[in-house]
Amino acid sequence: MMQAYHELEARKKRSSALNNAMGILQWDQQTMMPDGAAPARASVLAELSVMLHDMETGSALSDLIAQAESEADQLDHWQRANLREIRHQFVHANAVPAALVEKLVLAQSASEMTWRTARASNDFKSLAPKLETLFALKREEADVKAAALGVTPYEALLDQFDPGRREAQVDAIFADLEAFLPGFVRQVMDKQASQSAPVTPQGPFPIARQRELSHEVMRVFGFPFERGRLDTAHHPFSGGADGDIRITTRYDERDFMKSLMAVIHETGHALYEDGRPAQWRGQPVGNSRGMTLHESQSLLLEMQAARSEEFIRFILPTIQRLLGGAGAAWEVENILRLYRRVEPGLVRVFADEVTYPLHVILRYRLEKAILSGELSVNELPLAWNDLMEQLVGIRPVDDTDGVMQDVHWPEGIFGYFPTYSLGALAAAQMFTAAQRDDSDILPGLGRGDVTPLFGWLDRHVRSQGCLYMPDELIEKATGSALGTAAFKASVQARYLD
Repeated sequence: MMQAYHELEARKKRSSALNNAMGILQWDQQTMMPDGAAPARASVLAELSVMLHDMETGSALSDLIAQAESEADQLDHWQRANLREIRHQFVHANAVPAALVEKLVLAQSASEMTWRTARASNDFKSLAPKLETLFALKREEADVKAAALGVTPYEALLDQFDPGRREAQVDAIFADLEAFLPGFVRQVMDKQASQSAPVTPQGPFPIARQRELSHEVMRVFGFPFERGRLDTAHHPFSGGADGDIRITTRYDERDFMKSLMAVIHETGHALYEDGRPAQWRGQPVGNSRGMTLHESQSLLLEMQAARSEEFIRFILPTIQRLLGGAGAAWEVENILRLYRRVEPGLVRVFADEVTYPLHVILRYRLEKAILSGELSVNELPLAWNDLMEQLVGIRPVDDTDGVMQDVHWPEGIFGYFPTYSLGALAAAQMFTAAQRDDSDILPGLGRGDVTPLFGWLDRHVRSQGCLYMPDELIEKATGSALGTAAFKASVQARYLD
């Protein structure tokens, strides 16, 4: 009895181990690997990806899944959810030929390595041929997955990062935000203009001191250094393997806030990974529940908890001690105003929480046009600049801070960007619900005690794995469907009231 299901669990445990090994190799590629080793590393990752693809596809596995589904009444609710996730992964993997998997890995590696130098030298022309090759392969992947899933090509890629999410829902939410934000931004900036400008602390801030500050803040949030670490990379990210969490940041000696917020953001990702149900590690149901949920956990920490007045008052003495801060620029009221300053900027990762969704809407529109073939690679920089001016109100002067600022497209990642803003909405809903359920959350942050907040997240999010679909989990946790209301109320209270 249940023999087919147990065989599936055994197979998933093996493929999870291979995924973990690839996760460490990919982390090393971004942090430690010499640039000259890129072709060899790409070859290894391509071979491993094909091996994983072979493990995750085929008629034998299809038959095994069907057999387990016929006996689903013998499974408990966690096992049934696990079987659902196994089926979902199989449909995605089985739609893509092994040859395409290999081509994609090689093209992604070549494109990402070229992006590193092209971005630094503002040389989009050198990146363009790599993008053309990669984008053609991504269209091919999107088409075959769309046919298998019965959705649009863009939805097929979105579904990899946010299962069940559809364009109509994203379009409606983004239309709501686009209608609300421009007027709200003007209101906030008018209020700021009526006040004296905050004073920016003057550097340089030595990287060694910033790194020490990063570690101090990570300790406050309970980052498990015994099974995790912080490094630097061209673009901040969280990765690694089960039980071995790696995060990265990048430092700027002129502005310590950039790296600090990146570290807090990636710590949120890492703690979500570390808090998944231990008994289901190595099984799909034990994975994180998609990138809207993942981004909700990083943005809840970065934008909600860490920007609360309570937490800033708590952490400021540590910042002053490590960075040698003194004087008016380092007073808590000034730092609060700096953290909460709304100012349209070119770079998404440094954007304030009010203008940030506009950066995401820009990318959402463009990547759909890229995927459909409506927009060519050569047209991309001008389209980016025009849309940035239309949505955010400023125009890039170069491609480094324009179309080349993110690593996502050079890495072949399409369908991810919407989850940043959907995650911000979910974060606002969760932080509101958590405070409603536990009045000690904000006072706890003022003491440097994250136990009340993390206790709520453990119960409602981290421990749930993939037991529920993303929107179902959000509604169970917060009491309402994913929407814009909590986000609007949050920014209204923080920036105007």
